[in-house]
Amino acid sequence: MTSVTIPKAYEKLLDIPNEYRDDAYKYCVMVLSGTYITCKDTRLACIRHLKDIQRSINDDSWNYTYKPKRAKKVIKFVEALPDTKGNINKLGLFQKFIISSVRGWFTKDTDMLRFKKAFISMARKQGKSILVSGLVLYAFLFDKEPKEGRQMFTAANDKSQASIVFNMVSKQLMYFISKVPELQNDVKKVRELLTHTKDGSYIRPLSRDTGAVDGFEPFLAVIDEYHAAKTNEMLELIQSGQGNLLQSLIFIISTAGFDLNAPMYTDEWPYAKDILAEVYKDDEYFAVIFEQDSEDEWQNSSMWAKSNPLMNETDELKEQIDDFLEKRVAEATKKGSMFRVLVKNFNYWMQASEESYLDFNDWKKNETDFNINNSKVYIGLDLSRADDLTAVSFIHLDESNKQYYITSHSFVGTKGGLQGKIERDLIDYRQLAEDGYCTITNLSSGIINTNQVLDYIETYVNAHKLDVQAICYDPYSIHGVLAEIERREWFYDLYEIRQGPQTLSNPNLDFKLNVINGDIKHHKNPLLDIAAKNAISKNVNDSIMIEKKMNRHKIDPLMATIFAYVIASEHEWDTETFMPLFL
Repeated sequence: MTSVTIPKAYEKLLDIPNEYRDDAYKYCVMVLSGTYITCKDTRLACIRHLKDIQRSINDDSWNYTYKPKRAKKVIKFVEALPDTKGNINKLGLFQKFIISSVRGWFTKDTDMLRFKKAFISMARKQGKSILVSGLVLYAFLFDKEPKEGRQMFTAANDKSQASIVFNMVSKQLMYFISKVPELQNDVKKVRELLTHTKDGSYIRPLSRDTGAVDGFEPFLAVIDEYHAAKTNEMLELIQSGQGNLLQSLIFIISTAGFDLNAPMYTDEWPYAKDILAEVYKDDEYFAVIFEQDSEDEWQNSSMWAKSNPLMNETDELKEQIDDFLEKRVAEATKKGSMFRVLVKNFNYWMQASEESYLDFNDWKKNETDFNINNSKVYIGLDLSRADDLTAVSFIHLDESNKQYYITSHSFVGTKGGLQGKIERDLIDYRQLAEDGYCTITNLSSGIINTNQVLDYIETYVNAHKLDVQAICYDPYSIHGVLAEIERREWFYDLYEIRQGPQTLSNPNLDFKLNVINGDIKHHKNPLLDIAAKNAISKNVNDSIMIEKKMNRHKIDPLMATIFAYVIASEHEWDTETFMPLFL
């Protein structure tokens, strides 16, 4: 191995017995020494691996152990298989690290595979599908638990994507049989089904189009390009079928995507990051992420290996990928389509369109906590149509920093059934209500109960002793609400905010700019986040208006916020006046 300098912070971590200093260890050395250019989460994956080895040695009660010799057997097998062009290539150290992790860790008591789920994310054309197809084939031919009837699925959102990994496995199997002819009678392929005739194990694609599978117990499943999945239905189906298996594994392999409401972005990706950052503890979940640490890194080619790990492996691969990416960047810069290159070639999540009103990465950076007690507040109210949400947003003034801080709450109607609405909108309103982000109507008719909305505002204002500066509302369906406000003797200033360019264009632009420069902060709120993702910007007669592409794309919490911002943006911040000192 190349001689490298290890930072002192990692010396103790890398001090493990020689028997564990395999290819995965070499990769950790190259990463932690800075020899390889990697992102934060890749480094955290290496740190986790080394920490776990030390814990397995020092803590007898911890039920996991690392067996590098077993991992080496799998690496040797995968390295003997051809790629899509029929070439045999040595695996890169990052690929060996992945194989060693998922196939080298076992339980101490039962000698079963430690990891039940593996999350692997990197840019396109980095060999992830070929890598996983080799692991599927190894499990098909050589695994013994269960001894018979091992069900393996290559799964994806649609049939064509699900078939990609399956076809790779099939091609690799045919190659392996050509080298080991005695296996000829042990395996059979009929259309898109590979069967092991001796033990009844099989591999087949699985997608939304697949019909019912008899005795569904997926020992191993690969979910390819999970970013394209609109729901977690496929993942839940697979996990629910593994309950009676002593050993099982789900691979989630994917690049980033454009849909920031997709379950990969909202659920799996942040969970994987939190495991690596030790926010959560899940000893049976393997994660490694290769991505750019910031959006601006596309401008610095020396950072591209963070999301394209093959660039770290050889000078030849680095030069080849460098040339390819330089052309992609140059073309995208001219066409104004850099966001597509960022997502697919640099594994960086972004909205699907240049029309997006807000860059969600800018928005998410501004999520923080703020003491709202005794603050001045502007309240925005967006009353629902039949199938929208009603939303109330509060813009609190952070007068010491001259910034705005947003909180929001939504109200959900159940007309037509709550479950139907959950399925149409792809939002789990029940869970969000349990978590305190929304309130489900208590009316049997299913329409929004405006008294619930006003009760919430009243309770919120009183609980936090807020100084209400104004209530700003969309005039649609407001008539009965204004009468109730008067009956309750709320003596706040009321502002009607009409949804037209003359009223909203300048505040829309100003709000966006203040999100970018960090002067608009907000609390953690999934429904407000969803609205920020769904909002698109339309140029109407040189005016900026906010719209949504589909009815189920909810933006109501953001619109309630904008209504409040129309008036809040006119607030005159207190300034200290200094008298000149005359001598």
